[in-house]
Amino acid sequence: MRARQCKHNSRNMKRSGDSEGEKRRKRRRLLHEFGDQKIPFLGPTDQGFQQLWDSSYSGLVLRRSCSLPADLHGRVQGALLTLRKKGCLLRDLVRVRDRDVFTTVSRALLGEPGHTYRYLDTRLFAIPWHSEDMEAKGQNCCDPDLRAACNAVWELNTFFCSDVSQLKEGDRLTHCAKGEAEAKLGKEGDTESKHSDDSKNSGGDSESRQSEEGDTESKHSEEWDTESKHSEEGFSGPKQGEWETGSRHSSEEGESSQAKPVEMGSEHSEGKVPSWTSKTSVDAKSVGPGTQEKPMVELKHSLSDYHIEDKEEQESRQGCFQPSSPKMCSSPCKFNVTLLNYMDPAAVSQLKEEPYYGMGKMAVGWHHDENLITHSPVAVYSYSCLKDQGESSEGGTSEKACWRIGLKVAWDIHTPGLMLPLESGDCYYMREDLNSTHQHCVLAGENARFSSTHRVAECSSGTLTYIQSQCQDALSNLHTDPETGSHSLLTLLPTTLQHCEAIHNEVEFEWLRQYWFQGQRYARFCSWWTRPMEQLEKDWRLMETMTMLFLATVEEEGQAGEGRREMAETLLSALTDRQQQRQTWRDRCHSSLAQTLPPEEAPVDRPFWGVDDPSMPLPFDLADIINRVESLLWRM
Repeated sequence: MRARQCKHNSRNMKRSGDSEGEKRRKRRRLLHEFGDQKIPFLGPTDQGFQQLWDSSYSGLVLRRSCSLPADLHGRVQGALLTLRKKGCLLRDLVRVRDRDVFTTVSRALLGEPGHTYRYLDTRLFAIPWHSEDMEAKGQNCCDPDLRAACNAVWELNTFFCSDVSQLKEGDRLTHCAKGEAEAKLGKEGDTESKHSDDSKNSGGDSESRQSEEGDTESKHSEEWDTESKHSEEGFSGPKQGEWETGSRHSSEEGESSQAKPVEMGSEHSEGKVPSWTSKTSVDAKSVGPGTQEKPMVELKHSLSDYHIEDKEEQESRQGCFQPSSPKMCSSPCKFNVTLLNYMDPAAVSQLKEEPYYGMGKMAVGWHHDENLITHSPVAVYSYSCLKDQGESSEGGTSEKACWRIGLKVAWDIHTPGLMLPLESGDCYYMREDLNSTHQHCVLAGENARFSSTHRVAECSSGTLTYIQSQCQDALSNLHTDPETGSHSLLTLLPTTLQHCEAIHNEVEFEWLRQYWFQGQRYARFCSWWTRPMEQLEKDWRLMETMTMLFLATVEEEGQAGEGRREMAETLLSALTDRQQQRQTWRDRCHSSLAQTLPPEEAPVDRPFWGVDDPSMPLPFDLADIINRVESLLWRM
């Protein structure tokens, strides 16, 4: 049965590789057919903007900066500047389509103690925000300035939790004073009219590739983006980020992929079938002059066919990896992490142009925020500051000075996109199913910008408590003689041994190597993770001993034939996977990009040990052991 399943999975993997290559060729061809034509989008000054917002983007809520408490602004903005000054915001070395790239955005994760967030094969470990409860317990792991900064972000998180829960059906814009917010929105929108006018040609839509934040480092953005294969935060497949939790990590991260069972996007997992004929109620005349040309109509049809085919391929490919039912968000909302982002457009040599609508330069490409509880909201605080003085840039009216967010309906080639300008201190919420049914991007302004993106991360397998319980589960099969200190396995059931080896790999590759790949960054400014990671490494060493005992049992003569074969096959599978992953991590740690990082940020190839290390029960290089087990199976 297992052999048939492996062959089936192998065929699926081959088809997956072939289909990915074919889809990339299709994307290039479609982009070539587009030429200079752009899909229409609406900004605040365009006719039908409010109608489009109400009808097709109703889950988006904008809260103007003047509607937040002034003292909260001061504390949060001061905290963001402090975190950057202390070096907590760093560019991540992430994995996109089997190669390493640096994120354009610098990031840090804050959140509940022991929480992590995974995107683009990268697990971020949260700096704990110092809540009142944590302060009361005297859990001080940072210096006073950093502790105060984390506490201010926690205060913002508390405000968001309360505010999002109190929003009513139909809320779109939180007013400052009567008529003031709308006036500001219109004023900002004037700066965007040029973009809107230039893009009012009829066109087709495209499906965007998930990027951690669809990272604009996506040197693949010349290709037609597609829905992410993984959902990290269910595990967020690569889309930075799906800042992932893995998966595809994130409000500004383009979510991530995870080495966990792949999850289909929200539409897939809910069994929704996209509507290819639905159109916005906005009159066609309001989104651009003239009638649609026949070539563009034909292109729209070809795009529809392509998207349907792409969706079916995903469903077929992932049919044998059905995840458990996704967790649904329940009220009231409680954000458990925030991903802090910082970017200075002036420090980036070249930003990609938004390719489909002509919205402008992208700081973060099109993406879903991933690794989130299904239908949970996302809250984002935006702070634009002057590069040198660190002062807020209020009321900027020039086109380049304005940061904006762009939104589009996923799997829809008719509904115009939506572009919304952001003042410093503005917040926006993505509620209900907006994040799963739509995609968003961040369009760069002139000044540097921070954002704090609060989310309800799906952390069922992404907390310290979880991985500690996994270790206890695996080590429960290890007996230690109290007198001699010798070890033995309590049960040799293949299913139990397989489970223990899977946990062994999870601890090594999802926790230890993820932690050390990011160098000394965590220990530099926060000691919270130091002891837990030391304990995880001790547990992992005991699991190495368990693997040694497993190997000795398999190689022992006199074992029952059929049971011995099953154990050998289980061991071979675990060791082969371990060997491959160790080599991948070694290559990543010693890559040319990794070598450009300063010593305190450079990846550490850990755990690693030499051939003659007496403290380790097995060698680092498992090639010889794998050959021995393979030979044993051949002789059976």
